[in-house]
Amino acid sequence: MNISASMQKVKSGFQPSFWVANFMELFERLAYYGQATILSLFLRDHLKFSEVEAGQLSSIFGGLIYLLPVFAGALADKFGFKKAFSFAFFVLAIGYFLIGSTGMELFSSFYPKEHLYWLLTVILIFTAIGGSFIKPSVLGTVALTSTAETKSLGYAIYYWLVNIGAALGPLLAFFVRDLIGIQFVYIVSAVSCTLMFFATLIFYKEPEANLIKKSDGLLIVFRNLFVVLKNFKFMIFLLIFSLYWLVFWQEFIVLPFYVADYISKEAPIEIIISIGAWTIILFQIPVNRLTKHIPTRQAIVFGFALAALSWLFMYLALPLALGHVVSLGFLGSYDLAIPVLATGIFIFSIGEQTQAPRFYEYIADLAPQGQAALFQGYAFLPIAIAWGFGGTIGGLLYHNFATVANNPGLIFLSIFGIGVVATILMVIYNFIYRKPSKV
Repeated sequence: MNISASMQKVKSGFQPSFWVANFMELFERLAYYGQATILSLFLRDHLKFSEVEAGQLSSIFGGLIYLLPVFAGALADKFGFKKAFSFAFFVLAIGYFLIGSTGMELFSSFYPKEHLYWLLTVILIFTAIGGSFIKPSVLGTVALTSTAETKSLGYAIYYWLVNIGAALGPLLAFFVRDLIGIQFVYIVSAVSCTLMFFATLIFYKEPEANLIKKSDGLLIVFRNLFVVLKNFKFMIFLLIFSLYWLVFWQEFIVLPFYVADYISKEAPIEIIISIGAWTIILFQIPVNRLTKHIPTRQAIVFGFALAALSWLFMYLALPLALGHVVSLGFLGSYDLAIPVLATGIFIFSIGEQTQAPRFYEYIADLAPQGQAALFQGYAFLPIAIAWGFGGTIGGLLYHNFATVANNPGLIFLSIFGIGVVATILMVIYNFIYRKPSKV
């Protein structure tokens, strides 16, 4: 297919709402990943929580923002994606502002230090409720505004734009933290979500398939959640997959602590973490084209193996790199450990971009008519489980092995071990369910 024909396929294969929804998702991810890269440091170094407390708060926020889409997706199917987007961005804008305000001198009298942990818990839960409506609404829109021929490409475009936001958000956060202050990263996130609230009202139109379909009653909608949960084979698949994301989220829990404590508090941790997103931006679309015939579960095994190897690489290379200075151009001169961390994240992302878009397509194919957002919500159940436990696990690992024992290498080795277990379990799963099936 020549370039002209490919462009015509892209132009005719998606409805306008597809592009609007993905544009809004780009800015929502910019807001989310901008703050996610500094959340651990904001909680520990700015608000003075311990690593364990910071990990617990990260678990609450990250776990809920990916768990609640299971329920938010059902409501989005029932009431429409435009209402879901409007509610989500309205709540996110307020929530991000409130999180940032906890670290501002101007609002210090509103947040007594002895109650700050619980006040912040409430704010994080409130923000997560809003954010939970974004993913199922975007993915539901993609499912309803793509043709059968362009659906796979549609999910690849979605994932590519997600990673543009995931790359630009940390970059913006780095400059905001450096020039203004870490707390103002949340104000930037709040502004981004405010703009998308108005973009929803002005530009987004409900997909026609959502307007003409007959919606189930709420009781039936929520009953469907338990019907899906009773699919044992599918749930085992998701639980194994959660180990992959547990390994992934340690980039946001463990690495910021490690960089601040063992390299430099001024080091660009935001840019280091964004290496994975930049890698996916450059290679996601061609990799999707090259690997579209690889079965999903085999692609996931490949991603799992590289995830584990990335942490083994960092465990082996970091002791050799620490203390050796290298120039990073306009970013200044830093310890050689920074390129080592960036390389580890690059290795991880090579596996991620192979399996992730195919996973969303796989979930979409399972969804009955009228339940696109509901089933897409389950794509985030493994991420929710991983965040729900990952923050606490990462905080405990860092506190015990780095803060107390001063041996951070054991953290990297432990995360590598989790990745190995996940890979082995996925291989066993593929062997047990080796016959072709929909799951």
